[in-house]
Amino acid sequence: MRRKGVSYSKYGYIFSLPFILVFLVFSLYPILYTAFIGFTDMKGVIPKPIHILDNPFQNFKELIVDNVSFRQSLINTFILWIANFIPQIALALLLTAWFTNRRLNIKGQGAFKVLLYMPNIITASTIAVLFSTLFAYPMGPVNSLFHALGWSDAPIQFLQSRNTARGIVSFIQFWMWYGNTMIVLIAGVMGINPALFEAASIDGASGVQTFFRVTLPSLRTILLYSLITSMIGGLQMFDIPQLFITPAGGPDNATLTTSVFIYGQAFKGSYMYNKAAAASMIMFIIAAVLSALLFYLMRDRGEAKIRKQHKKIEKAAKAAARGM
Repeated sequence: MRRKGVSYSKYGYIFSLPFILVFLVFSLYPILYTAFIGFTDMKGVIPKPIHILDNPFQNFKELIVDNVSFRQSLINTFILWIANFIPQIALALLLTAWFTNRRLNIKGQGAFKVLLYMPNIITASTIAVLFSTLFAYPMGPVNSLFHALGWSDAPIQFLQSRNTARGIVSFIQFWMWYGNTMIVLIAGVMGINPALFEAASIDGASGVQTFFRVTLPSLRTILLYSLITSMIGGLQMFDIPQLFITPAGGPDNATLTTSVFIYGQAFKGSYMYNKAAAASMIMFIIAAVLSALLFYLMRDRGEAKIRKQHKKIEKAAKAAARGM
């Protein structure tokens, strides 16, 4: 009697089925429906029957060409993201080098990592209230400290200055996320072959040389992941700009991000769902283009050259086989 072979592949499909169903219902369908709304006239508290516009791209054109607030929100979003990501990745790399340096052999690393990661655990609403209280006018702790040190004679309205408001929002985002980036980078370093570090040590490389010549090149994929996730998170920045300063958007719309703009279009005023959907799709396209650009810029050029050489060899071999 022959025993029938057991096929386990069907169980993989069965186990993945719940995720596929949830993704189709709660992710893919909303994305497709949002894209559809962007080409329609859907608006109002009680939406009327939906009609596709005569010019399907009218909502997109009005946002990009005629809507000053949307263009300002795009500029603000990129300013806030860049202002918080550069110090975030710099400090995360510094802490990663510090914690993974075998020569230093720092004790109590676990406690340090927990403390540095903790701001990422606190809810955004709590942090927004905390910093609003710190920079309150006229009797906030920061104003009281400035007065006690003699740095100011009168209370300062920190949240009424464009640059100060942007700086505080950028600092909050940096403070919340540098610990998360540090943990991701440390995990990446732990996955590097220890033989590389031992070889560098035997060759007499210093800690700085080892970090820049061994660690960083080996973290290319992890850095790419951090860049893309940070970029997408930056483009979706909503909670802190929305909750930190009232009204949302800050002084002269200095902290108005695209997500805050989309929320205002969809759920305030005229309830223009079509404009909000069009703005969402514009941001989706921007995120996709920037992600593709980052993938291209951070690709492994050495591996790409090897692939090209292999292709040339295969073509030459095929040509030679045909000529025989």
